[in-house]
Amino acid sequence: MGDDAFGRVAILGAGVMGTGIATLAVGSGLPVVLVDLDEERLERARAGITAQTRLGRLMGSFDRQVADGELETTTDPGRVAGAAALIESVTERLEAKVRALTASTAVVAPGTVVVSNTSAIPIDELAGYTARPEDVVGIHFMNPPYLIRTVELIRGPRSGDAAIASAERLLAALGQTPVHVGDGPGFVINRVLQRSINEAARIVQDGVATPEAVDAAFTGCLGHRTGPLATADLIGLDNVVDSLHVLLERTGDEGYRPCDLLVGKVAAGDFGRKTGRGFFEYRTTS
Repeated sequence: MGDDAFGRVAILGAGVMGTGIATLAVGSGLPVVLVDLDEERLERARAGITAQTRLGRLMGSFDRQVADGELETTTDPGRVAGAAALIESVTERLEAKVRALTASTAVVAPGTVVVSNTSAIPIDELAGYTARPEDVVGIHFMNPPYLIRTVELIRGPRSGDAAIASAERLLAALGQTPVHVGDGPGFVINRVLQRSINEAARIVQDGVATPEAVDAAFTGCLGHRTGPLATADLIGLDNVVDSLHVLLERTGDEGYRPCDLLVGKVAAGDFGRKTGRGFFEYRTTS
């Protein structure tokens, strides 16, 4: 970690994952520019990055010999110019990602690795909206990325060798271990996980078991660290529903159609940990 030679990392989107990735980079000693169109969200992100970096250090996630990288937050997309890597982490909707990628890739230099942290949209589909598809790869970070140190590194059909090599150097600087996978809706993790979450929610919806019982079966019987519904709350039920829609649209598999219980929770604003209530209830810091 703390590969000063790598350079500045530009991150698009100051939501849960953008903030988490920024925390990982700052704690690893890399300078970061975090871009979002919402000034209030950026203020919350800055406070969150400070708190999460401190927590990460207390938990031993960061090298104590490496000082925090400099953090800049801005609403100006032009500030990504000169970055050594560009990471897109906006909401899991094609239109939003296309807007962010189109604007930012017009600013960064050719050969700059462009990373999408998409949960489910195929990398080649996103790359098609950029001027240089060969620079585009996918890195699916887990949440929180400063505690979960393995990622999916997705190579699209047009991803170049140089982009993959740059992504590997970035991940080395961040102390992350890549699992190389191919392109396709949901890649590996979410192709399986989102279907599992949807089925688990449907089981609760049908009255077969409570959320507590569903998760206890997975943790107790299968040895999973968390059950599917607690995992969904951590991801954010709004993000789960968005990812399920992406998978449904791109595979045609009805098993990915979000069940009514998930849709209802999102409509009610019960997104999981970030709102204090999802399938379970959580204390909030506000």
